Amino acid sequence: MTSLMKITSIFIGLGIIIAFLPENTMKPYKLTANEMLAEIQYRSEIITPDELADWIINKDPAIQLIDIRTPKEYDEFHLDNAINIPLNQLLNKEWVDFLDQGIKMNIFYSNGSTFSHDAWMIARQLGYENNYVLQGGLNYWTETILNPASPSQINADDEIAKYNFRKGASQYFGSGDNNSEKKPSKTKINKPKIKRKKKKKVPNGSC
Repeated sequence: MTSLMKITSIFIGLGIIIAFLPENTMKPYKLTANEMLAEIQYRSEIITPDELADWIINKDPAIQLIDIRTPKEYDEFHLDNAINIPLNQLLNKEWVDFLDQGIKMNIFYSNGSTFSHDAWMIARQLGYENNYVLQGGLNYWTETILNPASPSQINADDEIAKYNFRKGASQYFGSGDNNSEKKPSKTKINKPKIKRKKKKKVPNGSC
């Protein structure tokens, strides 16, 4: 897909999302289409699997994983400590305090990136700022963290260092085969207080 086609599809998706947002829930400082496109092009909403793995391994309390898949998919497998907010329930009032807060970094994930980006665009258009997207979703997480490909001998040192980190992370989270059958228990949900917070910086040593 060419860059022009990608930009066109983003505008179409954004237009559909804006059109169906309930007017009485829209904040006066909602982003224009141009402002939203600028944020998407800057990719400030993206969290890489390496960043997330580093934060989880170091037990960073500032992150909150939000699984936007269906309850059935969530029950079959989800990342540890993730809460389930299905995409079609994102506008329910019960989730406002989770999405519009600044205590934690909300990181949306699905199987891929499309639905997570839909959730992020809805939240961003509502004026909620502390929400992000896991790059590639669970599919890319499995490929890069759980089953990292061994680099060739001619790869640069930083690529080898990245592989070594991912290999260690794979051992931490369990192998891909074992992890796919793992069914973590559901996490008890405590509603956070409202407080704004800027985006976390990329941890040292991550890629």
